[in-house]
Amino acid sequence: MADKKQAERPRIGIADPADISARAARAVGATLRDLVQLTGGASSLTYSATADTDTRVVVKVAPPGLAPVRNRDVLRQARLLTALTEVADLAVPRVLGTDTGSPPEVPPLFVMSFADGESYEPRHVAVEQRPSRTQVRGRAATAARMLAALHAVAPAKLGIDEPAASLEAEVERWTKAFATCELEQSTASAELDCRRLLTTAVPAPLRPAVLHGDWRLGNMQCVGDQVHAVIDWEIWSIGDPRLDLAWLRLMSDPSHPTAIAPNAPTLEPDELLARYEAANGALVADLGWFDAIVRYKQAAASALLVKNAERRDQVTERVERMRGGIPLLLTAALAHLDH
Repeated sequence: MADKKQAERPRIGIADPADISARAARAVGATLRDLVQLTGGASSLTYSATADTDTRVVVKVAPPGLAPVRNRDVLRQARLLTALTEVADLAVPRVLGTDTGSPPEVPPLFVMSFADGESYEPRHVAVEQRPSRTQVRGRAATAARMLAALHAVAPAKLGIDEPAASLEAEVERWTKAFATCELEQSTASAELDCRRLLTTAVPAPLRPAVLHGDWRLGNMQCVGDQVHAVIDWEIWSIGDPRLDLAWLRLMSDPSHPTAIAPNAPTLEPDELLARYEAANGALVADLGWFDAIVRYKQAAASALLVKNAERRDQVTERVERMRGGIPLLLTAALAHLDH
């Protein structure tokens, strides 16, 4: 049985840098040189290169050998980024060209502008020298304002015709993830309690909006107190805008159980909410449920990462920190549901 499963597992091909460089160059109508693969990102391959005008660009390529679907669909990402250039007060990379390839052997790709700056997540990275308090708080305020700008535009006005995911589907997605993981009895009990409360207290949905899926400072290229571009749109979707807002609040929460630097300066969760509401021109209702679901989501995602690390025999200190955070995240989720 194990041999059969191994035989049926999709084979990931090896990327050909020369082919990628040549196709990317044709896509933008310019010579590209110095193609270098960048670290980070699990859904697709990312490269930087220099055009013949000495302008840096970024190339996103679907993984060779796998169908370019869901978060691997780089052309879907390119279509969204092109549409988002119409959103005022939102900074995203500019799409310069695409190549459809012949998937899965020759994967599709797109080329976009390179955004200067650093991707810095204040409370979740260990660094020797941090940006100033003023700089980070300025970035956080901009992140909240840009999120409101994104959510203010109906997807149909951007030419995006995709169905919205329901809040019930969001709960079910992470419930299914938990079902694949082995949990300690107390953690399993907390997961069940959390699931029941989330399922029975689903709030009325707001008008669907474009969701980034991981809206936080760590997915933004920043210089000083300015956000130059929001990046990493692999898991974008259409859904309730409070999911993105609650995720941003979670990542800035000093009580986050796996925060490495809980006292690092940034805007507090309620400050972010106030900036978002001011930009949006309306108060946000039923946010407690969303503060709970994002903690349930991160607990489930952590459980998956721990399971995969154990399978690969790659359990690190970071993995152990995630393992310890799972029951704490569920407890925090329950606290939000009880309010």
